[in-house]
Amino acid sequence: MRAAYAVTFDENDPLAALEVGDRPEPEPLTDWVTVEIKASSLNHHDLWSLRGVGLSKDNLPMILGCDAAGIGPDGHEVVVHAMIVDPPSGPPSSMLSEHFQGTFAERVTVPAGNLLPKPSELSFAEAACLPTAWLTAYRMLTTKGRLPDGGSVLVQGAGGGVATAAVVLSQALGARVYATSRDAGKRERIAALGATALEPGARLPERVDVVIETVGAATFDHSMKCAKVGGRIVVSGATAGHLPEVNLRRVFALQLEILGSTMGTTEELGALLALCTEHEVRPVIDSEFAFDDVRDAFAKLESGNVFGKIVLHH
Repeated sequence: MRAAYAVTFDENDPLAALEVGDRPEPEPLTDWVTVEIKASSLNHHDLWSLRGVGLSKDNLPMILGCDAAGIGPDGHEVVVHAMIVDPPSGPPSSMLSEHFQGTFAERVTVPAGNLLPKPSELSFAEAACLPTAWLTAYRMLTTKGRLPDGGSVLVQGAGGGVATAAVVLSQALGARVYATSRDAGKRERIAALGATALEPGARLPERVDVVIETVGAATFDHSMKCAKVGGRIVVSGATAGHLPEVNLRRVFALQLEILGSTMGTTEELGALLALCTEHEVRPVIDSEFAFDDVRDAFAKLESGNVFGKIVLHH
C-alpha cells in the first residue's frame, strides 16, 4: 500500500528523512481492526518524528500520522483515536507513529476500542482534524482547565492547530476568549472567529480563568500575569522555549495552577465529537492536499505559515 514514512532522521532538514512509496499491508494484532483511511491531518508531531524526537531508529521505517477518519471493518464511517493504551506489546501508552504504524497510508490497524462513529454532520476531512490537536485543546479547556460556565480564556499564539481549536471550542463552551499572535494577518483571522485578538504581551480587560499555553518561554510570564486568583495555566507545548522563568511568589499568592496536558482519552474524543455536532462546530482547515502531494503538505507545515489544520485526502 502507498504510504508516507520516515526512513531516517534529519534534525535540520526533516523533509529529507521523508519517503513516499509502498509499504507492507498492516497486520492486525489480537482485538485490533483495520481501517480504510479517507482523510488524515498533519501535526507538528510528524515533523518532530522526522527530526528523531519521540521515535527511535529501532522502529524505522515508520509510517507517520496520528489522525484519521475512514471506513471501519463493518463498513461504518469512523474516527480513529490516536492513543494506543496498554497494547499487547510495546510501551504502556504511545501515539500512533511512535511504536505502531501511523495513518499516512491507505490503511491502518488500531485496537477496536479506538474507533468512534463519525457524525454524519462532519466530513472525513473535518473529522480527521480532531483526534490530536482538537482533542488536546478540548482536554486543556475541560478536564484540566475546568472552564466554568460563562468563564474567560486566554489563548497564547493562536494560529496553530491546538491554539486555533482552543479559540473555537472556548466559544462553543460559552467563554469570553482573548487570543494573541505576533502576526497581524493571523490576528485578523482570530478576530473573524469571534475572539478578541491582541498582540503578545498586551493588557487584557480582565484576568482569565484559563490560559491555553502552547508557546512557552516567550509568553509564560504574560500568561501568569493574565490569570485570575485560582486560575489555571494549562501547558501542552513549548514552541518558543521550554525553560521559562516562573515567579513563584505570584504562583502561591494568587493560588495559580500550572497544569500539563497531552492529548485526551477516547471518552473525551467522544465528548468532543458530540460538542461539534450539537454546536455546529467545524475545525478550522488551513489547506487540503491530495495524498500524492504529501511532500507539499509537509513543506507547508514546516513553513509555519499555517492557520488551522492541514488535511490529506487519501
